[in-house]
Amino acid sequence: MQYRKLGRTGVEVSTQCLGAMMFGAIGNGDHGDCERIVHRALDAGINFIDTADIYSAGESEEIVGKALKGRRDDVVLATKFFNPMGEDRNRRGGSRRWIVQAVEDSLRRLGTDHIDLYQMHRRDWDTDLEETLSALTDLVRQGKVLYIGSSSYPADWIVEAQWAADRSGGARFVCEQPQYSIFARSVEEAVLPACLRHGMGVIPWSPLAGGWLTGKYRRGEQAPAGSRFASGVGNQRWRRSVDEDPSAPVRFDAVERLSKIADDAGLPLTHLALAFVTEHPAITSTIIGPKTLEQLDDLLAAADVRLDTAVLDAIDEVVPPGTDLPGIDHLDGNPSLGRAARRS
Repeated sequence: MQYRKLGRTGVEVSTQCLGAMMFGAIGNGDHGDCERIVHRALDAGINFIDTADIYSAGESEEIVGKALKGRRDDVVLATKFFNPMGEDRNRRGGSRRWIVQAVEDSLRRLGTDHIDLYQMHRRDWDTDLEETLSALTDLVRQGKVLYIGSSSYPADWIVEAQWAADRSGGARFVCEQPQYSIFARSVEEAVLPACLRHGMGVIPWSPLAGGWLTGKYRRGEQAPAGSRFASGVGNQRWRRSVDEDPSAPVRFDAVERLSKIADDAGLPLTHLALAFVTEHPAITSTIIGPKTLEQLDDLLAAADVRLDTAVLDAIDEVVPPGTDLPGIDHLDGNPSLGRAARRS
């Protein structure tokens, strides 16, 4: 395992970050098994864990908290807020009212007195950015949060947040968490350069493109047993994505071409995909989200893989730099693109 500085902070984190989204009801409901995944990751040298209040409605944070008993000081612990945590319309977003409640809820579930990196899960279109940053600054000054970050912010919001913090003299975002993979490269155009210019760490999510870059989803075949698309609602989504999504053939074509590149390089496709993300100079730590110990062991084996120029150039031929494959969803929800915002 290698380590890098988290932006301009003095904190060093492993180049793999253990993502806990699959801990709990939406993934692995066996708490003991999830705790073993955490311990195996720590023993392998990972010192960075990322979760969120919304993951399995707080269950993921509870599992992480239990797993870290006796080892909390060995970990840079990150969580996120923003998404709805109940029916009450004020239990969400970036308002001061919600932030001061959300952090207390996360601290309780995590069983800790401070969060190392507290991130806004999405941008809030309806709340003044200065209000959000002011509330987060107060948490830093109170010692409940050590650093703050953003997730899935576009480049202009990343820059505006830096300017807002400079104007107020408050805490600044030290880290951004974007979607980034071979399939989702549009952040290379502006988001990653903005993070580099402002000295921000970058911890990308979905480096395996929702499982597509594991190579386990094949044209004309059922989703494999044990995958997120194998049964129930997940299988219905998979069938729709294959049968009804016009971008599916493009994805299958890309997987087949990338599998050939991986084979020629002597690598599993998962290792090629993870190493590709880590190679970008803006990247601090790549989030891996295993559901089982077997998946974790496979992902850990990619930690020290490096790709040479020829392999990276071959990947560029499949998905050009700064572009996304069709069908990539950045979960933007930009209201400026809605009908009402475009009509005077």
